[in-house]
Amino acid sequence: MIQERQLSIASGYLMLLVLFLAQVATIVGIIYGARTYSPAIIITSAILAVLVLILWFGFFMVHPNEAKVIQLFGSYKGTARDPGLRWANPFFAKQAVSVRVRNFESGTLKVNEATGSPIEIAAVVVWKVVDTAEAVFEVDNFEEFVSIQSEAALRNLATSYPYESHEENQFSLRTHSGQIAESLKKEIQDRLDKAGVEVIEARISHLAYAPEIANAMLRRQQANAIIAARQKIVEGAVGMVDMALAELSRQEIVHLDEERKAAMVSNLLVVLCSEDNAQPVLNTGSLY
Repeated sequence: MIQERQLSIASGYLMLLVLFLAQVATIVGIIYGARTYSPAIIITSAILAVLVLILWFGFFMVHPNEAKVIQLFGSYKGTARDPGLRWANPFFAKQAVSVRVRNFESGTLKVNEATGSPIEIAAVVVWKVVDTAEAVFEVDNFEEFVSIQSEAALRNLATSYPYESHEENQFSLRTHSGQIAESLKKEIQDRLDKAGVEVIEARISHLAYAPEIANAMLRRQQANAIIAARQKIVEGAVGMVDMALAELSRQEIVHLDEERKAAMVSNLLVVLCSEDNAQPVLNTGSLY
């Protein structure tokens, strides 16, 4: 694999002064040769003027958070990362590569999760180039490579986890976003290492059941929510009934036999667990 190596590049400002003086000197030489009728001076000065003119094409600019990959006749020479005006061999080929942090948002993918249910999923990947040589020479187009491999990793992740956890301590796409994000980041990074790319963050940005099963899954979620709520209501009601009987017995307000206790428990549970407000019937007669 071709890996990045730093290339020391001359300051462009110093070379600007040197080439300017050299260009002036060649012009002066041509004028002097013409005045003294010396063909040798004229030809020499003209050749030097052409050479200096060619050297002017060696100037290039390196912007902040940008690198220039340098090649000479197809051979990798190094990477210039120092920002500013630079000068190098005018025959060097210079390819700019941005090393800024970038965002990539995948399209919405339709895949089957671990239990076989179709879902829609999308992700946001934050990445940057850390090895310009690998990014340029190891893959054909590193930006397209990031896009395709990120979507492939997202598809593979979606098929490895269920949408919702049906067992205790089971990871799911919906309830364990932190762990899923770490798994997604690692899988994408493994695929992009050869392209000189570092994945900074990867997170799921869209997650939903596919439209054809969304209504059925919504009813299932609603049923689970109702069951969970009923369980809490019953637990609370039983606790309140137990507390009421204990307080009545402790304070000796009234003594109830087992049949009366059963009737009281039944009435209290109806009142506490009913969805609608209970309509009490007042007893204006004796206790029995």
